[in-house]
Amino acid sequence: MNPYVELAIGFARTGVTGYGGGPSTIPLIEYEAVKKYKWMTEEEFGEVLALANTLPGPIATKMAAYIGYKVNGSLGAIVAILTHILPSIIALIGLLGVLYSFRHSPIVSGMVLGVTPVIGFMLAEMAYRFYEKGHKGLGLSKMIIFTIISFVTMQIIGLHPGILIAAFLLSAFFIARQKKKAVQKTEIIIERKEKSL
Repeated sequence: MNPYVELAIGFARTGVTGYGGGPSTIPLIEYEAVKKYKWMTEEEFGEVLALANTLPGPIATKMAAYIGYKVNGSLGAIVAILTHILPSIIALIGLLGVLYSFRHSPIVSGMVLGVTPVIGFMLAEMAYRFYEKGHKGLGLSKMIIFTIISFVTMQIIGLHPGILIAAFLLSAFFIARQKKKAVQKTEIIIERKEKSL
């Protein structure tokens, strides 16, 4: 199938079924990108999601732009963004008047309440999978420490999640850089010792 058609179908589906805004759309985008079309691995999706959270703007649109660009360059990014947002815009314009006139209806309220647990479960499942990855990659003790730091800075201090993610990404970058320098120094020392022998 044509990659533009795949992007259009995948992101149109996420735009139409992504009830509740950006965060509730992320598991749907993950399904399309990782499981259905295999545009990226689960690990890469997690990295892109973390990076996208540090940038301004709606998360779902940023994810669409990145994945579209990865699949087929700038035109792929444009197709992914447009097909993600256009169905929602068209539906919003078409249904806004109807919903507004029935906003106090118990049926509409029931629909909202009925779909909320499904969205909550989808987000909880994705969070659990991220915790599993963190446990494998960092170990239990570091994961718990980072979770506590995240909770304190966001819930008690009130720091924006994007700032926290950016701080963690920068820290990881500098730690990886220091480790690389240490390995290079060790290799140079070993090389000198071998030459002196």
